[in-house]
Amino acid sequence: MAPDQNQFMSPGIFIVFIASYFFLLLLISYLTTRKADAQSYFIGNRNSVWYLVAIGMISDSLSGVTFISVPGKVETSSFTYLQTILGYILGYVIIATVLLPLYYKRNLTSIYTYLQQRFGPITQKTGAVFFILSRLVGAAARLFLVAGVLQLFVFDYYHVPFVLSVSIMIALMLVYTYRGGIKTLVWTDAMQSTFLLLAVVLTIVVICSDLNWGVGDLVSNVVNNPRSKTFFWDWKAANFFPKEFFGGMMIAVTMTGLDQNMMQKNLSCRSLGEAQKNIYSFSIMQLVVNVFFLSLGVLLYEYMSANALQIPLGADGRKLTDQVFPMLALTQLGTFASIIFIVGLTAATFSSADSVLTTLTTSFYIDILGHPTEGMDARKKRIRNVIHIGCAVALLLTILLFKVFNQSAVIDTVLFLATITYGPMLGLFAFGILNKRPILDYGSVVVCIISPILCFILSKYSAQWLGGYKFGNELLIVNGLFTYIGLWLFSKNRMALQPLQ
Repeated sequence: MAPDQNQFMSPGIFIVFIASYFFLLLLISYLTTRKADAQSYFIGNRNSVWYLVAIGMISDSLSGVTFISVPGKVETSSFTYLQTILGYILGYVIIATVLLPLYYKRNLTSIYTYLQQRFGPITQKTGAVFFILSRLVGAAARLFLVAGVLQLFVFDYYHVPFVLSVSIMIALMLVYTYRGGIKTLVWTDAMQSTFLLLAVVLTIVVICSDLNWGVGDLVSNVVNNPRSKTFFWDWKAANFFPKEFFGGMMIAVTMTGLDQNMMQKNLSCRSLGEAQKNIYSFSIMQLVVNVFFLSLGVLLYEYMSANALQIPLGADGRKLTDQVFPMLALTQLGTFASIIFIVGLTAATFSSADSVLTTLTTSFYIDILGHPTEGMDARKKRIRNVIHIGCAVALLLTILLFKVFNQSAVIDTVLFLATITYGPMLGLFAFGILNKRPILDYGSVVVCIISPILCFILSKYSAQWLGGYKFGNELLIVNGLFTYIGLWLFSKNRMALQPLQ
């Protein structure tokens, strides 16, 4: 059901702000691509400023779904998510001390080139395919969910079809990433992170003003609120602290350190030392930003309690916590809050989606087609451009498929499957780094397919098979372990292979 347009400002104002926002992105794209070349697109000429990369990674790591969901989820999950974020910090230390030196030593543009150097071309393509599928599906699902919010509160008012509104969004992303690639994204992502952080902070200010709270009141109410409970110790539950912490550590390692989308901008820094400073700075900013998001969640529910507002309910009586933040920002908190919500949502959405076009193009061009980035002639440039446009079309088609199968259960399952594909990445890189045994190259394909299937089955029946035990984030570790063991079974002692080499 569409919202009552009389409850909040005209959607036309939102259109103006969204258009102005994209104008800024296009201006940055123009300024950063005037002298762009192939190396600008792939690695920013290895001249990116480390602190801009660190700031930009904030919005790159937070999707529009996170922007909406994390504050709302405080009602049902308290500050459980903070346990995972604490694990992230240890994961970022591993990235800075183990993975970044490996990538810089080998002068990589695509991190999956390491798999080719260590195991062979089939394993390289396997890793790249898993990345491409998981990132494409994940980005499409997240963009679909956020585009639905914009459609409901903005575009439906002007009877703009969903297909057209999403096509326009992706076309705009295509325009400002088409030439500059990473060189442009470093600057646009930094700008979008700034807007995202301002949106969260200013929303907190607006709510505190309405509640007549000062800074001391804010801190006291958040700290003493039962929703801010952080640590949980039921070992059977999915939110058991060690599960969340160590699972979070491996989520950071895999979804940042083993993900081309997150690493490509890191590899554009001027040196290994600057890339490491970027990661360490980002880890602290990530913690602070998520504390703000969770605190905002407490404020949202305190505001609802003070104004006798009810949490939206689904047809089955389930609390729709994802609708809390949009509902309050767009219908209750006033014009200013509505504007900053739309700007923040736009920043979170497009920063996490626009970089996907460049990094999918990079991985497909290098890992699947096997083209080097050096010595790019006119023909190779045309191939790169065709891939870039093809990735945009694939993103659009995947979003439209989600629209056709618009059921939360289907979307949740697809997102889960996309997530567990990172387990094989963890196993592949761990096996490559921790021992020197070669594998039969084709064996990686078999192992990387079987491991996620086993984990999917395990997650579905663990409570039934293991006395009520439910897997949380630690399932990623189990997935990586299955992959590691499978690769070992397809490996041979190096000495035994020497006569064949």
